[in-house]
Amino acid sequence: MNIRICGTGSAIPSKRVTNDDLSKIMDTSDEWISTRTGIRARHLAETETTTSLAVTASQRALENAGVQAEEIDLIIAATATSDYVVPTLSCEVQRELGASHAVAFDLGAACSGFLFALSTAQAYIASGMYKNALVIGAEVLSKLMDWSDRSTCVLFGDGAGAVVVKADENAAFESVQGSDGAKGMVLACKNRPVVNPYHDDQEAYSHLSMDGQEVFRFAVRTVPVAIRQVLDKAGIAEDEVKYFVLHQANLRIIEAVAKRLGVPMEKFPTNMQECGNVSAASVPILLDEINRKGMIQRGDRLVLAGFGAGLTWGAAVLNW
Repeated sequence: MNIRICGTGSAIPSKRVTNDDLSKIMDTSDEWISTRTGIRARHLAETETTTSLAVTASQRALENAGVQAEEIDLIIAATATSDYVVPTLSCEVQRELGASHAVAFDLGAACSGFLFALSTAQAYIASGMYKNALVIGAEVLSKLMDWSDRSTCVLFGDGAGAVVVKADENAAFESVQGSDGAKGMVLACKNRPVVNPYHDDQEAYSHLSMDGQEVFRFAVRTVPVAIRQVLDKAGIAEDEVKYFVLHQANLRIIEAVAKRLGVPMEKFPTNMQECGNVSAASVPILLDEINRKGMIQRGDRLVLAGFGAGLTWGAAVLNW
């Protein structure tokens, strides 16, 4: 038994911040950001929260699928920026949706999180434990940024995406995943320091730090290999894939992946121009966009791929 995506949804904050807007508060420019990354704008939370964005995306996915919240057996939320340590984002979403029959938990794999969560849903459904799942990627990364660090903060945005998946014996799904913890510190953000009656770290809260060049090299090297592995596993060739829906970190990374695979850029839809890097939310937001534009039809083969902190990576091939 495999999964089939039967509904998508997304939500982004109303506050749109362009590169020119950022140039007014830091030493940067539209030319500096866009030529290096392809990013021209991002949406940043003001009144929105990780939970509110995830709930809206989930409601839209349920509506698109024609599924009631009570029918959902499993909720998996991929996030690095939940509003609470506990309760988890997935349980917050469960409450707001009224998905009273679901088991809910969070999963952390940074920008690869949605791919890991989707593969986890596949494993649960293939085992026969559940039939209908809601898989979410949601982030408010703006709260992790050092807004004086122009090399990092300009890259990221906030938002959420979600998909509803169902058990389907006629569906096709294959995935691969990987991790390299030895290089994890090239993209890192420390958690709360240890403060108790016997120890006080005297540390301020950490911001996200990144070695951009090393992350770039990692992505360009790893993603094409993962995509070829999952295509080999599925027994299909690159030219049989309608679209390659990749994590939207940097346009130059996607162009390099396309070149290494020998696949035209027309098969790589992008939206980082408007959303920036939304970590675990980027793949489901883009998937919802191409679905609602009517760019994919029943039976189309798609490859989804993500990469990020950990270091982690994952790829999946599926039939729409």
